[in-house]
Amino acid sequence: MLFPITKTPRWIIFAIDITLSVISLLFAYFIRFDFNIEKVEYEFWGKNSISIGVFILIKCLVFFAFKIHQGHIRHTSINDIKRLLITIGTSSLVLFGINMIRANFIDQQHLLPNSILIMEFFISYSLIIGFRFVVKIFYIESILKLNNDSKELVLIYGAGVSGLITKRTIEKDSESPFEVVGYIDDNIKLSNTRLQGIKVFHTREIEKIISTKKINKLIVAIQKPNYENQKYILDICLKNSVTVLQVPSSKSWINGDFTTSQIKNIKIEDLLGRNPIYLHPEKIENELQNQTILVSGASGSIGSGIIRQLTNYNPKLVILLDQSESALYELEQELLYNYPDFNFSIVIGDISNIKRMERLYEFFKPNYVFHAAAYKHVPLMEDNPSEAVYTNILGTKNLVDLSIRFEINKFVMISTDKAVNPTNVMGASKRIAEIYAQTQKSSITKFITTRFGNVLGSNGSVIPLFKKQIEQGGPITITDKRVTRFFMTIPEACQLVLEACSMGNGNEIFVFDMGESVKIIDLAKKMIKLSGLTEGRDIEIKITGLRPGEKLYEELLSKEENSIPTHHPKIMIAKVRESNENIIKKIEELISLYDTQNNQNIVKLMKDIVPEYISNNSEFSTLDK
Repeated sequence: MLFPITKTPRWIIFAIDITLSVISLLFAYFIRFDFNIEKVEYEFWGKNSISIGVFILIKCLVFFAFKIHQGHIRHTSINDIKRLLITIGTSSLVLFGINMIRANFIDQQHLLPNSILIMEFFISYSLIIGFRFVVKIFYIESILKLNNDSKELVLIYGAGVSGLITKRTIEKDSESPFEVVGYIDDNIKLSNTRLQGIKVFHTREIEKIISTKKINKLIVAIQKPNYENQKYILDICLKNSVTVLQVPSSKSWINGDFTTSQIKNIKIEDLLGRNPIYLHPEKIENELQNQTILVSGASGSIGSGIIRQLTNYNPKLVILLDQSESALYELEQELLYNYPDFNFSIVIGDISNIKRMERLYEFFKPNYVFHAAAYKHVPLMEDNPSEAVYTNILGTKNLVDLSIRFEINKFVMISTDKAVNPTNVMGASKRIAEIYAQTQKSSITKFITTRFGNVLGSNGSVIPLFKKQIEQGGPITITDKRVTRFFMTIPEACQLVLEACSMGNGNEIFVFDMGESVKIIDLAKKMIKLSGLTEGRDIEIKITGLRPGEKLYEELLSKEENSIPTHHPKIMIAKVRESNENIIKKIEELISLYDTQNNQNIVKLMKDIVPEYISNNSEFSTLDK
């Protein structure tokens, strides 16, 4: 250490303080006598030598009484400065008191001139405080010098309030592993400026900065980033093996502050995210406020996401329907904690049980239905076609029929891109459910279908699977190097569902803009890098081959479908091929085949109902015409 103050005896600190006081007194004499050395020598050492001795004695007694020498100088704080002011002020008041007593009651002389005492007070206060801060600076610099070799050089992305708070948090934490060397910001006006001594660079300079400054890590400190700019930043970091961290949401800060231990690796969801969607909240609220709303599949990723969105629109009552007891309980506890004024009711039930559903509709009389309940796992449904029919088709039929019978306003079905040109049982079952809902005629109930791709973090998504495989040390399993998928966040998907509901006039299939498709193998590689690991060295990617019914890529429109735009840039309407009158009879026949449990006959009829259903890598490929 440059300044080993931790080993300095307390008497040395005491002696330094007294010495500084004497120096201050001498300097006050120099000021009073205009730096005339002979005059100062006479007044200081000759005429007032006894007074100087009394001055030193008073200082020693007061300083010792207030124990200012016992504090840790390297940790001098505002409270220490206040204590010094009181201590030095007290010693000066004692000397002024002696002057008054001597002048009025003894020999009408002063111990020391009052002007000298006034100047000495200010000078000694400044010198003693200055001494402590010099020690503190030396101590901090010595600590930094010792630790800098082990610290990781970081850039902070975001030169706003959150970025400044992040820098201060890092600097305050003596055990922080980071050393901030610069800011990166999207605002060109901030480029080449300095914030608290740290230089700000523009986003487009990041690759150069990483190379020249040997950056180890980047901390994203923007609470609401522009996702396109963030994606550019993250891609550059991953390309250059820079670990990306993220400051937590301000909602999770404790008492408005956070610690460096809360700075965690950024999530892949943030890498795939997009800029916030523009909604029409007034229109949605006018549609849904004071309404009774049924959400099937309420504890699932989409169902629970829709419910969280509904908390913003003042519904009269939301009915949470699901057959998963544990998941419903967890959702109930979340809603009670986060939304205490939200009025909801829990219903455990199976949408395939018509009696249970009849009772639900009779008791609650919903005005709107958001139908998210379904089996969604492609390989599992490929092995269990009858269950796909029973839940995805019969369950949907039950809710559709009851919605007409009880004259609800709108029925919104949550479908999937796998229903387009299906290559598996799951996708075909969802397409048949779409057909049934779209062919219903009602003067009151409007049937709306929403169709989108994979949802980040949802049940069955590859991302939770990859995370688990990475935690276990690998390998990460990929079915095929060529596989691509569309991705959308849960809030984004659920917001678009509500928007589609508000704009639907009945019998539309709304298709969401999913952005660019993502190669799954690229996704896996990025997740490995975001975890601070190296592919091939720390973790392996293993190609397993396509699973039964799986596609290489997903589509949002079939070959027979075109789309027409809406007022919302991310929502289109699919122009669906008209279904003939016999289709309903075939769907009812398909449902009746459930009792036979004959998978071949069930899938054969599904292919008849959905001619574009061509099995891929499946035992049912022999049924294709």
